[in-house]
Amino acid sequence: MLTLEQLTLEVEAGTVDTVLVAITDMQGRLQGKRLHARYFLDVVIEHATEGCNYLLAVDVDMNTVDGYAMSSWASGYGDFVMQPDLATLRHVPWQDGTVMVLADLRWEDGTDVTASPRQVLARQTARLAEAGMSAFVGTELEFILFRDTYEQAWNSGYRNLTPANLYNVDYSMLGTARVEPLLRRIRNSMAGAGMTVESAKGECNLGQQEIVFRYDEALVACDHHVVYKNGAKEIAAQEGYALTFMAKYDEREGNSCHIHCSFRGTDGALVMADETHADEHGLSALGRSFIAGQLAYLRDLTLLLAPNINSYKRYVEGSFAPTALKWGRDNRTCAFRLVGHGASLRLENRVPGGDVNPYLATAAIAAAGLAGIEARLELEPAFTGNAYESDADRVPTSLAEALALWEGSAFARKTFGDDVVDHYANMAKVELAAYARSVTDWERYRGFERL
Repeated sequence: MLTLEQLTLEVEAGTVDTVLVAITDMQGRLQGKRLHARYFLDVVIEHATEGCNYLLAVDVDMNTVDGYAMSSWASGYGDFVMQPDLATLRHVPWQDGTVMVLADLRWEDGTDVTASPRQVLARQTARLAEAGMSAFVGTELEFILFRDTYEQAWNSGYRNLTPANLYNVDYSMLGTARVEPLLRRIRNSMAGAGMTVESAKGECNLGQQEIVFRYDEALVACDHHVVYKNGAKEIAAQEGYALTFMAKYDEREGNSCHIHCSFRGTDGALVMADETHADEHGLSALGRSFIAGQLAYLRDLTLLLAPNINSYKRYVEGSFAPTALKWGRDNRTCAFRLVGHGASLRLENRVPGGDVNPYLATAAIAAAGLAGIEARLELEPAFTGNAYESDADRVPTSLAEALALWEGSAFARKTFGDDVVDHYANMAKVELAAYARSVTDWERYRGFERL
């Protein structure tokens, strides 16, 4: 990470000439501007910069769509202020002479753009701080790598692509060695961008990989997530590859994004673990209520964990993606998996896929955990065995189901506010309407001749 003083020295020395000012949009993508470094230092540091407020009111194709209160043709599609958070200033090693800073969104009067994903999470971490706690998070993001460029993939209609591995390379040292030059470049580039890299490993689907970074404070971890996701795509493109984080690329294993979370005291105390009064899993009473909150509110908040139509195609029995709302000790068939001991004790939420917006998902986890703690919810016993075969409540099976739960949730409206609930409900409605108008390959194969 860079300080402003270091950046100034590098600009004066001519080693940095470009500053990327980026926000994270609803879809979890980086959007923003490339600024000349001297202009950034002379003007933007003091006065910020602006961007069209449609950046939080478009679909994935950047189409303007109806239904958003904050931005529309009727309101003229004005600007909001992109206020750089200098704590996020970092080098971008995969782009020459370039640094990046993430920005928060404000209206012209200085108030927050409440539906901005980074601000949604910031409000939940502020609530935690008021309760004397902070959240620490690690995201495990999977992708599928192809030996095709993004342009080739586009021109082929994303059909008949060549995966980087032609067989299951889960934990395989031989299989991952085939693409180690690219994986190594991504790992080292992210280290140069201020992240602490832990490991890389192969996964089950053909060409599937996972690179993991050390946990951090919730907002910092999510910042790292979006920078890594964007950077990995850029580096792959530079090397003639393409990779996808979509939740379910094909009928094999999907791309997950397991989110590990633990609460600690603002003084660093291990409030979820209790070495003297712990249960058999090492959990304190607070830790048990934290997990009970996840179970109580996951269905209401699934839209923040699984935001796309494709997200729900991961939830297949026996696929390592969860279907049952159960928690268990080191049990990968459950939606929530408790792992670690003492200082490393944490809950893994296995619901999100690679398409998740990390700020929104982490905000949901923090909010559910805090609600469980405040209500002192009792935790059901840990599940043992195959949760796929249990009679537990299920993870919502479609975006439409998740939308109905989210929009009708009194808890979501109380916790996030009507403006945020309505904003992300509209996002889901836009996606559902677009999908309803689309004709798929599946329909053509089934109906072209035989119907």
